[in-house]
Amino acid sequence: MRDITTQLRARIRRGTTRILVGLIVFTLGGIIAIPTAAQADQPDTEQFSALVFSKTAGFRHSSIPAGIDAIRKLGDDEGFTVDTTEDASAFTDENLARYDVVVWLSTTGDVLDQAQQAAFERYIRSGGGYAGVHAASDTEYAWPWYGELVGAYFKNHPAQQNATVKVEDPAHPSTAGFAPTWSRFDEWYNYRENPRGKVHVLASLDESTYSGGDMGPEHPITWCQGYDGGRSWYTGMGHTAESFSDPKFLRHLLGGIRTAAGVENADCAATLTDSFEKVTLDDNTANPMELAVADDGQVVYIDRNGDVKVIAADGGTSTAGHLNVYTGQEFGLLGIALDPDYTTNGHLYLYYSPQGDKAVDRVSRFTLKGGTLDMSSEKVVLTVDTQRDQCCHAGGALEFDHKGNLYIATGDNTNPFASSGYAPIDERPGRSAWDAQRTSANTDSLNGKILRIRPKPDGRYAVPKGNLFDDGDDRTRPEIYAMGFRNPFRIGLDEETGGLFVADYGPDAGSPSPDRGPDGRVEWNIVRKPGFYGWPYCVGANTAYRDYDFATDTPGPEFDCSAPTNNSPNNTGLTKLPSAEPATMWQGKSSTGVPEIGGSGAPMTSGSYRYDPDLDSGRKWPAYFDGKAIWADWNNSRLFTVQLDRTRRAYTDVNRILAELNLTRPHALQFGPDGALYMIEWGSGFGGNNADSGIYRIDYVQGNRAPTAHATADRTSGPAPLTVAFDGSESKDRDGQKLTYAWDVDGDGTTDSTDVAPTHTYETVGDYTARLTVTDPDGRTGVSSIAITVGNTAPEVELVLPTDGGFFEFGDTIRYEVEVNDPEDGTIDCQNVVVQPGLGHDDHPHGYEQYRGCSGSFVLPGDAGHIGENVFGVVTATYTDGGAADVSPLTGEDAVVLHTKRTEAEFFDQHGRLKGSTSGGTAGVQIETTSDVGGGGKNVGYIEPGDWFGWDVMNLSRLDRITLRAASPSSGATWEVRTGDPDTGPTVATIQVSGTGGWQTYQNFSAQPVGDSTTVTGPLYFVQVSGGSNVNWIDFEGQGASEPAPGT
Repeated sequence: MRDITTQLRARIRRGTTRILVGLIVFTLGGIIAIPTAAQADQPDTEQFSALVFSKTAGFRHSSIPAGIDAIRKLGDDEGFTVDTTEDASAFTDENLARYDVVVWLSTTGDVLDQAQQAAFERYIRSGGGYAGVHAASDTEYAWPWYGELVGAYFKNHPAQQNATVKVEDPAHPSTAGFAPTWSRFDEWYNYRENPRGKVHVLASLDESTYSGGDMGPEHPITWCQGYDGGRSWYTGMGHTAESFSDPKFLRHLLGGIRTAAGVENADCAATLTDSFEKVTLDDNTANPMELAVADDGQVVYIDRNGDVKVIAADGGTSTAGHLNVYTGQEFGLLGIALDPDYTTNGHLYLYYSPQGDKAVDRVSRFTLKGGTLDMSSEKVVLTVDTQRDQCCHAGGALEFDHKGNLYIATGDNTNPFASSGYAPIDERPGRSAWDAQRTSANTDSLNGKILRIRPKPDGRYAVPKGNLFDDGDDRTRPEIYAMGFRNPFRIGLDEETGGLFVADYGPDAGSPSPDRGPDGRVEWNIVRKPGFYGWPYCVGANTAYRDYDFATDTPGPEFDCSAPTNNSPNNTGLTKLPSAEPATMWQGKSSTGVPEIGGSGAPMTSGSYRYDPDLDSGRKWPAYFDGKAIWADWNNSRLFTVQLDRTRRAYTDVNRILAELNLTRPHALQFGPDGALYMIEWGSGFGGNNADSGIYRIDYVQGNRAPTAHATADRTSGPAPLTVAFDGSESKDRDGQKLTYAWDVDGDGTTDSTDVAPTHTYETVGDYTARLTVTDPDGRTGVSSIAITVGNTAPEVELVLPTDGGFFEFGDTIRYEVEVNDPEDGTIDCQNVVVQPGLGHDDHPHGYEQYRGCSGSFVLPGDAGHIGENVFGVVTATYTDGGAADVSPLTGEDAVVLHTKRTEAEFFDQHGRLKGSTSGGTAGVQIETTSDVGGGGKNVGYIEPGDWFGWDVMNLSRLDRITLRAASPSSGATWEVRTGDPDTGPTVATIQVSGTGGWQTYQNFSAQPVGDSTTVTGPLYFVQVSGGSNVNWIDFEGQGASEPAPGT
């Protein structure tokens, strides 16, 4: 018997040329399969053979004959052989081995028996190709292997109609050369499951352009994949006979058939998470803010507290220099850009807030050579006046274009916390820091802007032509390129046009107000020309705020977005402003302009990716991403692609990518010269100094992935001699290969140990970088570094007060006490202890004014606009010691989180069900909209006996009562408040809920917390031990973390 596997593999080839003599006629189970005339007309150019299979066991499409004729003609025109059949007996090993691809043309129902299915599986596993057209997804529902091969099964469809197809992949031969959108008439399928993430989607449907789509904003219609050793391509288009005379569709179909046949290259892994690798560059970071990548692979990144650090191209991190920066509110070292000639001149530009009494930010040029930042080389290029009395919004991002122009993003430098989450336009005397008309809408202010200058060799700058204002009016600043921004935290360059992508943070109103304006909205803008982008008058798609009078609490008329006027007494610039530009994309707290993203409060952006086919890089992202930008959601750790139209002034598609990649708040994104994406992750904590922050590179890999090195040390500072126990056991290889370890613990470039966990004693005082390199059997490496300080011990800082997890109300006075222990400094100078309170909102804090001293008090203000939102207080304390000879200073920090005394139940940290519970339904609680007359927005419900919800860190000290806002139709419920563990923790309060007459009829039910564990900081759980109820909010009553008001 012939070796069928060998025969099958022999069929999978490229550029096969066959000499055919005469007309070959053969029978397949009584059905005549006649090759096309291509073999006679083009005997020397046949490239591959295709079998078109069109058997139906269900609905039969009348377009099948037109489809067969069209594919035959494609074979004639393109030089490949086409055989057609509806006889399933063609599915034998011997016969399938004759074809490079089998086209399933609108097949339906169960069309193959088990033996035929087995033969087709062997054919694919031996490298065969599958091309499915339209109803091929309405086939073989009882054959799971086929369902995986096609990618998704048909569910239903609306009536035939016009719709817009979004072309996602500009590189795949079946979609290459197509415009980003394609309008056509067809029958549009909904699928039982969305295959996105398992297959590479080539095109999708815009459900807003037709009726009956039910898959949401990312509705795939064409995709491909490598499957079980073979190739699969599928299109849901092709229902109508007219499709097969449409040149565009035929080009689409031809590209699919050719790639499925394997005669034309196609990347069908370009969006699959397993094709990418997250490489750790430095995971021993504190407050990483921004990064820049040099042509030689060196990564320079900045820490908000003032450090400039360098990651060498071959791995390993060192501190190049330190700037003394003011870090109150949201200031610090915020932005970095490498000079276009950095490789030769070593110049880099930093945006920072210098220490001192003068409230300014600076753009300065420095020289970095040999891994050291020359502090004496500073040239102050530009100074931006600010105020430091009130929070917030400093901006600070920097970006060079290809003409040598430097773009500078600045925030509105305005306190947002007394505007109820709407536009801060308080014109009362003494309230200028609460009025963004003073900055963003002021043509004479550099705040709330995108500035454009051209640095000169002598450290000064010129203003390029084409900015928003000429240098001829003392009421305008010529450096302004675009204005009307709130906090443009990230900017990126469109490599194709030189335009900017600007990610602008928005206010926090949870819902629109008829008296104030829209809900809080963030923006992502394509800035291709000078203009006014709306803030604080208009936001999103030019939705206007009202001219609110803060003195009388009276709403005025809506602002005119087409002709905004700045009449604020705090305005020193022009009164008449340019018409407001609507946002390219926006997301709100209760609405969104981009359904693919939904709501979001923290946008980030990269520049656009430019694919270079000639670049020799094993990391570069594929051609699918050419021209796309990466949009990141800081709050929810998500990445999306943004695809632009051909004008590059609007977007056509947004898609989630790398959903399975573990991210922790992507903070900065930049494509490097090697084609990889470089990224900062801020980490999970609110105020910084997060153990899970880091600098990473995301590579596109197909095959063996590099290992991830992870080095830890039991101590990183102390007096000499200093013995350190290192550990590399948490290093991993995603391909499961064995790793070897090489430690350079003293930074001299030689290997000191090959153990997994060595110990080393440092005898000499100094700053060291310990470096671990792990290597897999294929020679791929990963590197992790740890800074070791010998001769100085990091100070230990403890916030004794306020109590971590305590309770307060906004406006309360909070007392603080800080204890610092530093062996080298001995007696602590309390003036060097810095305490900073802040408002936490969702996943991020807004810092307030800094206080100095080991003890004292402050008022923690809030904002009526955050009522009902997920808000909390944050207090941090830091102390930087004096260092020592040849040893850097070190900083210690502690932080606590304070909860509002009214805590919305839906903002729990965790939920679940008691072990051993016999309750039915879904374990844990669910969130639903409440109709409580008391408000609250959402409640937790669907709570069975044994279900619980809770918070990770709470402390009930100095509380007198816990009150549940609860509802129960008749039976009531019993709740126990437990500390430490929901199953075994002590009960500190039992709250009886009586029947209230309805699931949304709420009353208050209370109990007093008692027991020793009430004063212990730790998890707190609310456990429903019997009955059934909904919970809207919880009031924690008593003094808590607050101090009594003066005179009480």
